[in-house]
Amino acid sequence: MVHSLRGTVSGFMEVVGRTVGSTGISPNVLTLLGLAINLLAAVVVYTGSFTIGGVVFLVASAFDMLDGAVARATGTATRFGAFFDSVMDRYAEAGVLVALIALAAGSGQSTLAFGAALALVGSFLVSYTRARAEGIGVDCEVGFLQRPERVIVLATGLIFPDLLLAPAIWLIAGVANFTAVQRIWHVWRILGEPGDGRSTPRL
Repeated sequence: MVHSLRGTVSGFMEVVGRTVGSTGISPNVLTLLGLAINLLAAVVVYTGSFTIGGVVFLVASAFDMLDGAVARATGTATRFGAFFDSVMDRYAEAGVLVALIALAAGSGQSTLAFGAALALVGSFLVSYTRARAEGIGVDCEVGFLQRPERVIVLATGLIFPDLLLAPAIWLIAGVANFTAVQRIWHVWRILGEPGDGRSTPRL
């Protein structure tokens, strides 16, 4: 079901990418625009306007998908563009979570602040473990709650804060860190146990 939804969204974004790409706008400009809107969402969340912040966060996430679609549609995809987009995505994702950590800590909600910190760490490790695995030649797409799913969960929590914000934060914290551990196990299993004649992972 998730893969089917991703396929539908991907197909739609390709159409939008061709349309936007025809204007001549650079994918890197869209990446920076998406980052700016994400940081705006973080500022709005920090003021306590969670619902508005969640909506702005969703709008920003549309730009996160659009830059890649434009690059593919216009044939301007580059290795630097992919690297730049990935780095900016980390900043974008950190923005709202850091805002939540600061707001919760400042208002004495230590449990929510701790959960948001764990969610931030888990989110980064999901991306890092995949990137590091692929850097040593191991495909590592296993696990749950990749960035699109994390965006949807977090945005939903923000839009309905009284009911869903805390559960959303703890869901991301738990599942993202579980996925990071799952990916470590996956790479260890692919590369083999130390002493079996294959390369031993370095810590």
